[in-house]
Amino acid sequence: MHIEFKQLSRKALTATALFTLSFGGAVQAQSQPGEGITVAPIFPSIAEERFRGEIAIAGLKELGYEVEEPKETEYPAMMLGISNGYADFTVHLWEVLHDNFYQKAGGDDTMVKTGSIIPGVLQGYLIDKKTADAYNIRSLEDLKKPEIAKLFDSDGDGKADLTGCNPGWGCELTIEHHMQAYNLGDYVEHNRGSYFALMADTIARYQAGQPILYYTWVPQWIAGVLVEGKDVEWLEVPFTSLPNGEEGVNTLYEGKNLGFAIDKVTAVMNRDFAEENPAAQAFLSQVQITVADESAQNLKMQNGEKSMQDIRRHAQEWIAANRNTFDGWLEQARAVTN
Repeated sequence: MHIEFKQLSRKALTATALFTLSFGGAVQAQSQPGEGITVAPIFPSIAEERFRGEIAIAGLKELGYEVEEPKETEYPAMMLGISNGYADFTVHLWEVLHDNFYQKAGGDDTMVKTGSIIPGVLQGYLIDKKTADAYNIRSLEDLKKPEIAKLFDSDGDGKADLTGCNPGWGCELTIEHHMQAYNLGDYVEHNRGSYFALMADTIARYQAGQPILYYTWVPQWIAGVLVEGKDVEWLEVPFTSLPNGEEGVNTLYEGKNLGFAIDKVTAVMNRDFAEENPAAQAFLSQVQITVADESAQNLKMQNGEKSMQDIRRHAQEWIAANRNTFDGWLEQARAVTN
């Protein structure tokens, strides 16, 4: 059980103690609805995504919850952990991108999605602006021209080398789907591995003046190093095609079809935990940071402020800068327990 009950004997309470509990204790309960309750977070192992989690943890602690050190794992296991009660919540589910993981783990029967932690998150394919303009490359379809594909060939096999995703990530599944849906297999090589190591090599190639082709998502620090419109450009896809179908999914960003859902990051809670802890659910339903804020924090990490102590400090600095908003989330969370 998540709740540690304190054994109180009603008969042992004096009239004075009852009065204290009724008034002074009510004030304490209102300010600390999570007192005595332990919460187990579960997050991805990607350090660049820890910032939003630390903001959520800080709020739960202010509500009186005792928050364990977060467990870390990959997204499919993260959903399974929440579904089976191994963990209580995360703030890392991309609603469309990770829907397959969510549904396979039990979906709404065992979990609750709540809030909009980061709205307007983007994904897609980019190339350097210099090459895009010089050869009028605007779409993935242009990579089917052998002379264009060779521009991005770094290993001599004649195919364009696309910096892609870690095996098992939701983006890897979508990229592989696109390779088939757009018949790109003869023209593009999807390079999978440790994403940030691959991107370090990609950035080095760009800095050396070589053409680059890569997948990325926003928010994260890469958007601050390879700046859209200045250094790089989004590539369009010929039509929308997603692994789980595209009905009702918006993939348009500033008139371009990026091929990935214009998504949002939500919180996910174990259903039993959510029902037993309305204050925690109410708080997580309100937590929200901007794409720009997380990208800026990620850039600080890239510039050397990357220890867990640094990330926690970044979260506290964000809370201090947004204290009125943060306090409003806490007030709403406390209000549901009145």
